[in-house]
Amino acid sequence: MEKLTVATVLKPQGIRGEIKVKVRLDGADALKGVKKVFVGDTPYRVMNVRGSGDTAFMVLGGIADRNAAEALRGKELEALRSDCPALPEGRYYIADLVGCKVTSLDGSVFGEVTSVSPAKTDVFYLSSGLCFAAADGVITAVDIQNKSITVDPVRFGEVSMEVSG
Repeated sequence: MEKLTVATVLKPQGIRGEIKVKVRLDGADALKGVKKVFVGDTPYRVMNVRGSGDTAFMVLGGIADRNAAEALRGKELEALRSDCPALPEGRYYIADLVGCKVTSLDGSVFGEVTSVSPAKTDVFYLSSGLCFAAADGVITAVDIQNKSITVDPVRFGEVSMEVSG
């Protein structure tokens, strides 16, 4: 079964095993619908989620104290795709965007999406060493079935930059 990354554990919160997470969905409210998460192959029942925006506090079954919560620091929380909320039109899971070829309206290829950093304006990282912010007017079309993203070349030029590394 396919899993999607729904959050990244930032740190323990308090002494009773609660964790603070960076939400990888459309905000903490979307995370509230997820009933079970995985760290690797280990499942955890979601007991409680509170928060708003891109951070949340979670209580997971079996994580009873700060030491157990600390062991999760930096780990990705995944959920089965079937347990994740449906997205509104024009929104996509990061897992669906990774691997998409980014081309301009004139057919120029800029690279393949290797990762996306979710933010108010998501940042897409490409195999070519470029990155770009998905600001208004940059992305003109997304075709998940054909793994392609089309960008406006002028807007792309305004918001893209080379990533050193």
